[in-house]
Amino acid sequence: MVIESLSRLGRSTKDLIELTELFQGRGVHLISLKENIDTSTSTGKLLFTLMSAIAQFERDTIADRTREGLRAARARGRIGGRPRIEPDAVRKAVKLYNTRQYSIREIEELTGVKKSTLYRNLQEHVPMGGKKAACTDKQKYLERQ
Repeated sequence: MVIESLSRLGRSTKDLIELTELFQGRGVHLISLKENIDTSTSTGKLLFTLMSAIAQFERDTIADRTREGLRAARARGRIGGRPRIEPDAVRKAVKLYNTRQYSIREIEELTGVKKSTLYRNLQEHVPMGGKKAACTDKQKYLERQ
């Protein structure tokens, strides 16, 4: 079996070794183009094991650095993720939508609430009359246009 890189074959050294053993049991040799490894030779088998371990080490190092960076950012008061939209802006967007006087694009421009947020919240907000919003999904809105 010819692969572009060891990293494309498995997620961990253990996965790679297990797959290689499975291939060997079926008489299939592995050739990695990027690392220039051929498991049909003893040198290739040794290089495969070493490169698998190095690839796993690299993935673990990247994950460690990411965790450390997030921890340091939290210590500085930074919180990850997207900024939350103001609940008042969402309520306003839902009210504008229920008036049926504005297009979704106009509501986005007026309130700063994206259409995916608006559609998600239409199902959660019930107008004063106790009924669901006049149109609760994108398809029905598009059919009205």
